[in-house]
Amino acid sequence: MTLAAFSWKTQQGEPVTVLLQIQGKKEEGDAVQKEFASIIQHALLETDSDADRRFDSTLKELNGFLKGVSFVQKIEDIHMIIALLDLEDVLHVSHVGRGEAYLLRHGSASQITEYTGGKPISAFVHVASGKLEARDIVVFSTQRLLRTMTPAQLAKSGQHSSRLLEEILNVLEAEHEPAAIATLTTPQSHPPRSPSAFGHRSARPQTRFPFHKILTTLLGRLASWKGRFHIPETPRVLHTSWKSFLSLFVNPRSKKRAHLLLLAGTIGTILLLWIGVQILILGRRTHTREELESRVSQITSEISSAENRHLAGDTEGADIILQRAEERARQILDNGSGLFRMESLNLLDQIRMKQEEMNNITRLSPRTLVNISAKVPSVLAQGLIGIGDGEFIVHDRQNLYRVVLNSVEDPVVLADQDLLIGGSSFSRFQTLAFLTTGNGVLEFQGGQVTTMKTEDPSGWMKGKDVESFLRYLYLLVPEKKQIFKYERLSNRYGPAVEYNVNGDLSDSIDMAIDTHIYVLRKGGNVVKLLRGESQPFTIRQLPDGALKTATKIFKVPNGNLYFLDPLQARVIVVSDNPTTNDVNYFRQYVVEGEQVGELRDLFVDPDETLLYLLDEKRLYVIDLRKK
Repeated sequence: MTLAAFSWKTQQGEPVTVLLQIQGKKEEGDAVQKEFASIIQHALLETDSDADRRFDSTLKELNGFLKGVSFVQKIEDIHMIIALLDLEDVLHVSHVGRGEAYLLRHGSASQITEYTGGKPISAFVHVASGKLEARDIVVFSTQRLLRTMTPAQLAKSGQHSSRLLEEILNVLEAEHEPAAIATLTTPQSHPPRSPSAFGHRSARPQTRFPFHKILTTLLGRLASWKGRFHIPETPRVLHTSWKSFLSLFVNPRSKKRAHLLLLAGTIGTILLLWIGVQILILGRRTHTREELESRVSQITSEISSAENRHLAGDTEGADIILQRAEERARQILDNGSGLFRMESLNLLDQIRMKQEEMNNITRLSPRTLVNISAKVPSVLAQGLIGIGDGEFIVHDRQNLYRVVLNSVEDPVVLADQDLLIGGSSFSRFQTLAFLTTGNGVLEFQGGQVTTMKTEDPSGWMKGKDVESFLRYLYLLVPEKKQIFKYERLSNRYGPAVEYNVNGDLSDSIDMAIDTHIYVLRKGGNVVKLLRGESQPFTIRQLPDGALKTATKIFKVPNGNLYFLDPLQARVIVVSDNPTTNDVNYFRQYVVEGEQVGELRDLFVDPDETLLYLLDEKRLYVIDLRKK
């Protein structure tokens, strides 16, 4: 994670605040940070125009850069906020992702950036603008502060502005919430003003024609040409006329009239130029309107065509048509003229609804089963193990939490020095097995923790995931592209036996076992093994890229496969028939809710009626019978 905070001043002396939070590889995060700063430097700090126009132009360039970052997909997540305080004390703020700004005024705190639920948008969409008063305090953050603080707590902390930043950081550190934070305080010497609300507008600037610059340029050219005319040899009549014309400016009686004629001629020329420019703009706007109107009609036709393809059973073809329609709708939305903006937004909604209908996507808000952070506020849960009859085991990197129905017991420390990687229920031996970072295996049974030995001379392998099946423990070792199988003896494990024969297990991240072993690789590829031999596994009718960011795989005994995608906050369900080798995409569940954090693990009961989801602090349940 890359966190950065910048404080600059424009060449007009206006303060600019920028915060960034980038999730991804450090080199990629540093490159995004450097390019982001460069765009602001050239588009906002070094330009000369109205503050709001410079701000809008900067956001437009940044959106183009963010679109390129999203296209190459080298950054997992990005949250930003940028603010400009102009010379009239008007604050302009815009944000990306979960970046937010809060105004502390007269003992109360209010959010001035717009908040939208669901997955944050990776673009500057809205601009909040409003005039600041004396003693106002504005707090900027790359994460939603109201997840950890109430508005009353934030306002109370603002009463001591010198300690405000420190108090916010202490709260975030206690909750293990990484964020970039900044505050802006207006001087007490400002004259009092009447309270003013912050207004919101679109971050997409409209095209404006700089008529005042044209007028200034023409008048400047006329002044520079004064006295520089060269009169060539002309016929006598024309020469006499020209001399008569010049005499108008010498004769005091006619000088005033001559000046009026020159002024009228200049104004007439400017007026003709203005009319010509307007005709040109009107022609281009008419052409643009006709072109965009044609695109809107084409997109509507493509939506109908996709629906017909879907009804005919060609889901893949329908999906391709909808993707093309979505690209065209976004091109209309990004058009600088602002024409057909509402129509394009409505079309995007129609496309999204049609895609969800075709791909059998259900949006839902899960019910909180237990709040583990109520027992341990600093908990960062990592894994979930289902025991049965409403009993679960949740673990973080060192502790184990037993959940029974809707209550959670006090934590039990499993590892003091090493950290837990994953765990599995060894139902045959009524014990729990956990893999640690110290290349070891711990078992928990009857409230006791035991360090297990293996008869292998080289000790335990360095695994990525651990699963149990019958009397064997399986370790997934991506570095060796292998799964090692250990037999559970009375008080120890036998030596490691290589299980994989010909499956490609490179970049593997998780596995599930049910007579077959299913291995999930990075990027969404799945390897199916039986007795170590690779088996055919192709998911029919799977939406393009549906498993690209999946991190967990879960197999219900003799049932469906479930994939967890934390980045999209969704669960993808795939049916697998071992007898016929038919593997088909079934449906998706998209999880919504303000309190839902980053999903870490999942569990489905044997009847596939209840889906359990774990984030860093809570365990949720979804009744699949009602969906």
